[in-house]
Amino acid sequence: MLSAPLVIGVSFAYLLLLFAVAYWGDCRAQAGRSVIGNAWVYALSMAVYCTAWTYFGSVGRAASSGVWFLPIYLGPMLAMVLAWMVVRKMIRIARTYRITSIADFIASRYGKSPLLAGLVTLITLVGIVPYIALQLKAIASGYAVLTSPLGEAAAPPQQWWRDSTLYVALALAGFTMVFGARHLDSTERHEGMVAAIAFESVVKLVAFLAVGLFVAYGLYDGLGDLFEKARAQESMHRLLQFDQGQPFAYAQWTGQTLLAMLSVLFLPRQFQVMVVENVREQHLRRAVWVFPLYLLLINLFVLPIAIGGLMHFGPERMDPETFVLSLPLSEGLNGLALLAFVGGLSAATGMVIVEAIAVSTMLCNDLVMPLLLRSHRVGMRSASDLTGLLLLIRRLAILLILLLGYLYFHLAGEAYALVSIGLISFAAVAQFAPAMLGGMYWKGGTQRGALAGLVLGFGFWAYTLMLPSLAKSGWLPGGFLEHGLFGWTWIKPEAFLGLSGLDNLTHSLFWSLLANVGGYVAVSLWRAPSAAETSQALLFVDVFHRTEGARPVFWQGRAQVSELQALMVRFLGAARAAQLLQAHARDRGVGQVADIPADARLVQFVETQLAGAIGSASARVMVASVAEEEQLDLDDVMRILDEASQLRAYSTALEEKSQSLERATTELREANEKLQSLDRLKDDFMSSVTHELRTPLTSIRALSELMRDDDAMELAQRQQFLGIIVTEAERLSRLVNQVLDMAKIEAGHAEWIVDGVDLREVAEQAADSMAEMYRERGVALQRELAGHVPLVEADADRLTQVVLNLLSNALKYAPRENGQVVLRLDCDGGSVRIEVQDNGPGIPLDQQAMVFEKFRQVAGDAHYRPGGTGLGLPISRQIVEHFGGRMWLRSEPGQGACFGFSLPLAAWHGQTESPRRQDT
Repeated sequence: MLSAPLVIGVSFAYLLLLFAVAYWGDCRAQAGRSVIGNAWVYALSMAVYCTAWTYFGSVGRAASSGVWFLPIYLGPMLAMVLAWMVVRKMIRIARTYRITSIADFIASRYGKSPLLAGLVTLITLVGIVPYIALQLKAIASGYAVLTSPLGEAAAPPQQWWRDSTLYVALALAGFTMVFGARHLDSTERHEGMVAAIAFESVVKLVAFLAVGLFVAYGLYDGLGDLFEKARAQESMHRLLQFDQGQPFAYAQWTGQTLLAMLSVLFLPRQFQVMVVENVREQHLRRAVWVFPLYLLLINLFVLPIAIGGLMHFGPERMDPETFVLSLPLSEGLNGLALLAFVGGLSAATGMVIVEAIAVSTMLCNDLVMPLLLRSHRVGMRSASDLTGLLLLIRRLAILLILLLGYLYFHLAGEAYALVSIGLISFAAVAQFAPAMLGGMYWKGGTQRGALAGLVLGFGFWAYTLMLPSLAKSGWLPGGFLEHGLFGWTWIKPEAFLGLSGLDNLTHSLFWSLLANVGGYVAVSLWRAPSAAETSQALLFVDVFHRTEGARPVFWQGRAQVSELQALMVRFLGAARAAQLLQAHARDRGVGQVADIPADARLVQFVETQLAGAIGSASARVMVASVAEEEQLDLDDVMRILDEASQLRAYSTALEEKSQSLERATTELREANEKLQSLDRLKDDFMSSVTHELRTPLTSIRALSELMRDDDAMELAQRQQFLGIIVTEAERLSRLVNQVLDMAKIEAGHAEWIVDGVDLREVAEQAADSMAEMYRERGVALQRELAGHVPLVEADADRLTQVVLNLLSNALKYAPRENGQVVLRLDCDGGSVRIEVQDNGPGIPLDQQAMVFEKFRQVAGDAHYRPGGTGLGLPISRQIVEHFGGRMWLRSEPGQGACFGFSLPLAAWHGQTESPRRQDT
């Protein structure tokens, strides 16, 4: 047992912490560093689905029905995995048309009907009040368990003003007002609120897992021990079975799973965090797996806590819904119990805050606002600024919602378990599914059809589920449950038309959805949609196919910029209206707001901005009050649609031409860069050629002048100079020949004598030619030649030139002492390969890429004088590649270098064929 001041103090301290987190989130947003721009925050905020129902009610459900608590969480998992495209479409529609609530969404789709928006709001209010009561009951029950002796029920307060639950409701209302009703435009993100909700999601998960680990490994020796002891008891063993010892209730399991799938999509709080607060559609990709994973983690220990509590306390000694608190208390772990209470408080407050914000927006925009517009004081012709009044209405709506929840808590809360209260709300919210899904995917849905479906579905929900709950609570006579309304037994609320064998929830869900879908489809097919409904259907169903510029604007008439501007000032404030209109003027390509054309695009812009503040239905009414709109018929809608389609086709064609021009520009740029590169190569080539020519010419001239000027030069010296002159002249001749060869090959003018060539003969001939030079240099030439290799199709003289070049290069780089060069020849199936390996210094890695470039001589300069022209390897590679082969280099510094090439086998497979001349 804990003292009441401690529990209250910790609770309010936690609320202050939430306040701090929310304040920090708002400050970050104002500084341009949005917290909710993070996909993790978005995914965690969706865990607002896990309320006090999850925290306390699921354990109570598991204690009585075992695994039957699972459908409520399997549904959302399946919805996120299978229906994420539905959520993505909802996000796109809401962002495009500045939709702020479920009521606004449905009303906007069906011709922006105020009647439909009001009906949806009433259904939401009636359906969500029990859910608010559920949260308040959970907090009150948890507080009573902590502050009362274990196992004893707390005495109810004698006067209502002494009820702590009332003050909890008021505190939550105040917190929600501060962070959910500070500005009027509901499409602006509640950054602080979302940050606080994400933080709450972490807190409740950690707290619940802490209790689960305590039960599994503190009270028992792990999950295996817990379940083994449970199986030993017949009453516990039943909880581990799906059938519970009876025929499996497939209809009930399916109904609850379907109900949960619909609820996670259409609950007002889920719509708020998933759709309205979404920053980027891409965040949905992470939420698709993070949210189901969160649900899995928070439900891991539900069944162990329920079974552990039943075995620890015994049956019917403690309320199973409070096991999360009573189990730690029973072992004296007051700190863990207090942490668990904070987790439950977190789960409840998160739901209440988001739900109250969402429903208060609907109440203000779709119930109160239409009434205000009819009054003389704030009606359509009034010029007063209504932003302050509308904010006050939203704040009062938040307070009203919390007080209604508190009232329901006192009327029916004690008669129902937490799970039962939650399921009643779920079934009410499920009535939005036909109108929402049909509106997004079926263009034939009409306003009358949506109205008929909602009225029938809500009527069946109220008759078959809501009224029976009030009757079982003692607030209504219970006779109609047994005998039916007016004594007609065939319309008994829990056995309508004699349908029996279903639990009351599945029974109500079946009849309400059947009537809802049937009414929606039948009435929609009965009468064709109006022009306004058709236009909105096209915008919603085809939202992904229409860009901002090509989106049709279904409006025609006359308007004035000044009147539209004044209308925006009334509902958005002067500063915000000026900012929005200036941005629109820039988008339209004009400098001043007064210069904006007063056309359909401006009217649509103003109406869309107002929709974020007062709802789409009220925005349509207000715009119609200052603009002279001409009624559209179906022909006008189709004409506008056709013009938009033509504009979209024209835009697509322009985009394709633009892309084509970009590709052509890129190709021209690349060609220009290539030409510039070739020009640089030409300059480099000419510079290298002139340098290589100048070197031998300089030597020849210098030595010749020395011999000319010195008649007394000794004969030996003269002979030495003449030898150098001859060598340099040969080098000059070789350089000229190689340059000519390279030029012919690159220009495609070289002559090739193509024949079947035996590369063994080529290798032997080249080695014999170089043998004397190797002997003079003291370098060993080792031959490793295969005995027989197939012929290749090539020019024998050219290949001999290649092998001689490789052997000559190896000789230049081989050491003067212990130098060794290996000439290899082998066949590897489809080609014949020759390699020349030396044991010289090798070639550094950073220079290996340039060895085949013209006039490049790399490695060895510090120790050896390689000489040559730097054209041998480029010419050799050109020759090899001409005959379909390839040339390579393998080298590691200090390990020598290995040059090689391979050529494909001759096409005639060894048969003799006459040589032929080939010009390229």
